[in-house]
Amino acid sequence: QVQLVESGGGLVQAGGSLRLSCAASGRILSTNAMGWYRQAPGKQRELVATITGDGTTKHADSVKGRFTISRDNAKNTVSLQMNSLKPEDTAVYYCNALIATYYSSTYTSHWGQGTQVTVSS
Repeated sequence: QVQLVESGGGLVQAGGSLRLSCAASGRILSTNAMGWYRQAPGKQRELVATITGDGTTKHADSVKGRFTISRDNAKNTVSLQMNSLKPEDTAVYYCNALIATYYSSTYTSHWGQGTQVTVSS
């Protein structure tokens, strides 16, 4: 059984910063690509940023230059540093990871529970 637990969400004023973290736990053999997604009310879930197992990153154009994704393979965590936040960044943020367990070496997709980020104007 694998669990992803997120933390760091909250209410912040426009221009402020937040750092989201997501820690994976369980009988983890290895992790592959990890990423952050977000979903605003009435909108589809969108990809915010991804990071491969070797550390290659990609950020959505809407957050490029403001958000930075990172990971710690030893701790099985992925983080999202969010700076210069805008009201349009308001959404529920979800972390995702491809994880192989000791029971099966096949990588499967796992999601966190989501954490609310609200940016006031």
